Amino acid sequence: MKKPLNIGMIGYGFMGRAHSNAYRKVNHFFALEYQPVLKAACGRNAADVRKFADTWGYESVETDWRRLIDRADIDAIDICVPNNLHREIAIAAAQAGKMVLCEKPLAMNSADGLVMCQAVEQAKVPNMVWYNYRRVPAVSLAKTMVEQGQLGRVFHYRANFLQDWTISSDLPQGGTGLWRLDVQAAGSGVTGDLLAHCLDTAIWINGSITEVCAMTETFVKERLHTLTGKVEPVGIDDACAVLCRFENGSLGLFESTRYARGHKALYTFEVNGEKGSVSWDLHDLHRLGYFSHADESATRGWRSIHVTDHGGDHPYMDHWWVPGLQIGYEHSFVHQVADFLQGLQDGMPVGPTFRDALETQQVCDAILESAAQKCWVAVSRA
Repeated sequence: MKKPLNIGMIGYGFMGRAHSNAYRKVNHFFALEYQPVLKAACGRNAADVRKFADTWGYESVETDWRRLIDRADIDAIDICVPNNLHREIAIAAAQAGKMVLCEKPLAMNSADGLVMCQAVEQAKVPNMVWYNYRRVPAVSLAKTMVEQGQLGRVFHYRANFLQDWTISSDLPQGGTGLWRLDVQAAGSGVTGDLLAHCLDTAIWINGSITEVCAMTETFVKERLHTLTGKVEPVGIDDACAVLCRFENGSLGLFESTRYARGHKALYTFEVNGEKGSVSWDLHDLHRLGYFSHADESATRGWRSIHVTDHGGDHPYMDHWWVPGLQIGYEHSFVHQVADFLQGLQDGMPVGPTFRDALETQQVCDAILESAAQKCWVAVSRA
């Protein structure tokens, strides 16, 4: 008999759907002691949250997250709301003894993130942040290859995350669906939204970042605010470019923007080492590019590894289909839930924990400080 893990979901947008799908699918493909139960969904709009709950099979709804946390039948709180609400909800959940799963970025800034870390650590509750790209099998394979020394000493890590959905100056800021353009709700723009994914993956694969030099730009300076009905200054960054140094001596180059016409969600990275290189593209997420200098010179070149083997050679794939059949974006969330449940079973923390995500938050803060001061900034480890 599986142990039920009663989930209280706060928020019902895109990430609420992605997480709910993962909770529903995980036990069909992974042999685990725990069974997620969609116990309650929470949102301010009663009609909308009820529709969401009915669609995904939640047993009940709440319109006040405090009531949700107070419920004795909730084991874990999943935070899928704008960034400015993460701190208060996470701290309250931890103090109530609930497990806490939080959407990325961890917080509005490192100071808030540190307080959140202290809360979950003092309460000794399992915690995790949803940086899901770690769980793409090809990305996990890249990390393994770097750890095993197949690339040798790493010299360069470069990544970008490009979108184009905010180019129109007629697009308003604030409110449902557009809170990412409102600095009061988001804290930052592409740095916390898109670049944070690149940074988390980079730190996971290549180690800590020690210093950064960055520039940001806000191309549309004013937008109509949906909540006030007034045209107001835009406080978030539309684009960000970063140079950095890693603790292992390698150099990093990052770019994120919502002004790259023709790109809806282009996330790529490449790692160059003394013995070889790897590359990955979200648009072809089941393939890992690999170059080995050890190959015979006459046939030396980039190869494309189809990361679908189910015999144990490729991460996670033994839980899915036969070799050659690929999986997609939504499976990365299933893998993250599976790892979290396995961690509960083993009594071990599963990354990225709040403390892991704080490191990414600290790099984001250093990037924004560097862009403002127009100089190199050391990443704080406070």
